[in-house]
Amino acid sequence: MGAIEEVYEDLDTDVEFEEFEAAVEDKVDQMGGLADEETAAMLIAHELRDEEADTIADIEPGMNDVKFLGKVTAIGEVRTFERDDEDAEEGRVCNVDVADASGSVRVALWDDMAAAAAEELEVGQVLRVMGRPKEGYSGLEVSADKVEPDEDAEVDVQVLDTYRVEDLALGASDVDLVGQVLDTDSIRTFDRDDGSEGRVANLTLGDETGRVRVTLWDGKADLAEEFAAGEVVEVGDGYVRERDGDLELHVGDRGTVERVDEDVEYVPETTDIADLEIDQTVDIGGGVIETDPKRTFDRDDGSEGQVRNVRIKDETGEIRVALWGDKADREIELADRVVFTDVEIQDGWQDDLEASANWRSTVSVLDEGSDAAAGVGGASGSGSTGGDGADRGADETGLGAFAEDGQKAAAEAVAGEGGDDGSGGAATATAEQSGGAVEFTGTVVQTGDPVVLDDGQQTRTVDTDASLRLGEEITVRGPERDGTIDADDVF
Repeated sequence: MGAIEEVYEDLDTDVEFEEFEAAVEDKVDQMGGLADEETAAMLIAHELRDEEADTIADIEPGMNDVKFLGKVTAIGEVRTFERDDEDAEEGRVCNVDVADASGSVRVALWDDMAAAAAEELEVGQVLRVMGRPKEGYSGLEVSADKVEPDEDAEVDVQVLDTYRVEDLALGASDVDLVGQVLDTDSIRTFDRDDGSEGRVANLTLGDETGRVRVTLWDGKADLAEEFAAGEVVEVGDGYVRERDGDLELHVGDRGTVERVDEDVEYVPETTDIADLEIDQTVDIGGGVIETDPKRTFDRDDGSEGQVRNVRIKDETGEIRVALWGDKADREIELADRVVFTDVEIQDGWQDDLEASANWRSTVSVLDEGSDAAAGVGGASGSGSTGGDGADRGADETGLGAFAEDGQKAAAEAVAGEGGDDGSGGAATATAEQSGGAVEFTGTVVQTGDPVVLDDGQQTRTVDTDASLRLGEEITVRGPERDGTIDADDVF
């Protein structure tokens, strides 16, 4: 056995020996006699090994032929095209998505391979692929030279008919997922390497198992403006990518996002405000106790930015949240229950902690009475129980008592008109009969006439001429009549 044969025998490759031998002879000629056949054979073998891809994530556009193993996750339709040579037969191509645990890639099968794929290939099969990587219309793709099924190989990629957020894994494609819209972003443009302009926008969807950021590319970016927070939509033919360590669901030219009539609710898991620390990225939620007007400023590059601050409170504390960019335009009102996800905890004014909601964050105003609202530790507390054991409604205590169009009336109803069977009503009746003074400590959630205080468990209306500001914690003392404390002392 000659030197070339020995090197070839030790090489695990799909390259035929005749092709390998010809490459060795070319290498000898190129080096002008500086390398013998054995040295040239070892150089060619080294080049072939460099093109071996351990995982799909190792594939790069600059490689020559690559070999890899992947599971079929989606099979496209066979399309035809005209070749440059008018006398040549019509061309055929079929795109197949394959994935492993590291990611996914589109494989283009041509002519006879395309026809065979349409007839014989099935989702879930494992393939050995050899081909040439290149940048395609939707990103990296491999133009296949050879494809073989491997029935004995196993690839740890899950292929489902319908996904939940917790089922998403890097490399998954042809993903159908139903979720509730938590937040939407505006359309952004960018310049591609070829000089063309790209467009991108984002949605954030949630279901019972978690939430995911959905990235909409080019023509699909307009979909971000068609949906509002709280609606339920279905993503079709999405594919999973990773960004900054987080999984994202992407929607390209084949994908869809459509409104559906299904019940899906995202219940957030928030961190208590009292447990927050600087440099954390967390989800927080609570009742809005203070809102500031939007401010604009000039960036270093000359563009205009904007920011708006709101202050929220849960059962453990309160914190200011800075809403940057488009987030500053969100409609957030006093007494709303809001969840902020992926906010960064920073050192704020006067050494107070501050949460920063940037482009990665989502802002969700929750409907009162929903499971999600119940799961957020807002300023309203948990309500109280009547003397006969019946629970008072969540809309009878705390911030939940504020009606959208009449905060004052709702607050008065909570404070003194809860009915005969509620403990709040019984306490009020006792105060009226005795005429004695009551003392109450809480946070100012409404100024003016009347002032409204909330202590995290209950809400009180107060009649006072004192000058107060939203978010200030005070104690009032005085007689309570008709559900309103007539404050003799404010401190």
